[in-house]
Amino acid sequence: MLAAVLSAPVAGAQEEQAAAAEAKAVVLEEKVADQPAPVPAAPEDKITSAEAEAVDPAGSKPLDDPLTCLARTIYWEAKGEGEAGMTAVAAVVMNRLADPAFPKTVCAVVTDGRENATCQFSWWCDGRPDDVEEPQAYAQAVEIARRALNQQIDDPTDGAVNFHLDTVHPDWADEFVRTATIGAHLFYRAPEVTAAE
Repeated sequence: MLAAVLSAPVAGAQEEQAAAAEAKAVVLEEKVADQPAPVPAAPEDKITSAEAEAVDPAGSKPLDDPLTCLARTIYWEAKGEGEAGMTAVAAVVMNRLADPAFPKTVCAVVTDGRENATCQFSWWCDGRPDDVEEPQAYAQAVEIARRALNQQIDDPTDGAVNFHLDTVHPDWADEFVRTATIGAHLFYRAPEVTAAE
């Protein structure tokens, strides 16, 4: 009985932190979607580590908030790539969010193409369960997602909006400009459109 009484305030505090992180994440994603250049979040608007950790600690929550969508994408696309690879995937999602050619929320960017089975992120349409299997890698993905939403990461992809494994060569790759190779992934941005075109 005493354990239940003591755990209630802890659970309440975690719920408050999760709610704060989710609210901040929505505001932060809107800023990225509305501004052509990244602007770091004001200190009071930043998602803290404790808030981020409270959102989806087990990696099994439905994908209905920016932090969860971004963390799960980082995890599934690059969990074996270490911090550099995970940061690169986060950068691609954030670059898409900032690009007018893509959807205007993190979750919409991540799930783009589901309606016609042309998913932009392979984990989303692979038909396998999306619950986390490696808690440490997921905790790292959550931290990188937090920093990405706070605009606290440098983009190691030089503006990439696409990537693929180095073991495949999709048709679209020849039409884009390769910007980086990080781990087992190649990163690309759209070709520049000049005034003469």
